Amino acid sequence: MFIKKSKLEKLMKNLDELNYALVKNRFIDLSEILGNRKELIIRNFIAGIAKGIGVGIGFTLLTAILIIILQKIVTLNIPVIGDYISDIVDIVENNRR
Repeated sequence: MFIKKSKLEKLMKNLDELNYALVKNRFIDLSEILGNRKELIIRNFIAGIAKGIGVGIGFTLLTAILIIILQKIVTLNIPVIGDYISDIVDIVENNRR
């Protein structure tokens, strides 16, 4: 029934490592959230809204940058590409108004 001191120390070390890993990964908090459906739904809803807003802002910024680059290319007066890009920029500007 007696445990050797070296095995006891190894067991305590393993328990400390396990405890550290669980605390670091917030396992207890996660298990509490998973047990509460209402809180889980609210968190997922808020996360979805935040992701949607982020995608919208990111897409808007990328489109604005692309339009600015296309306008710069048009001002270079490249014969073939310039005509197509100027048509695209005109369409975008007309739809913005």
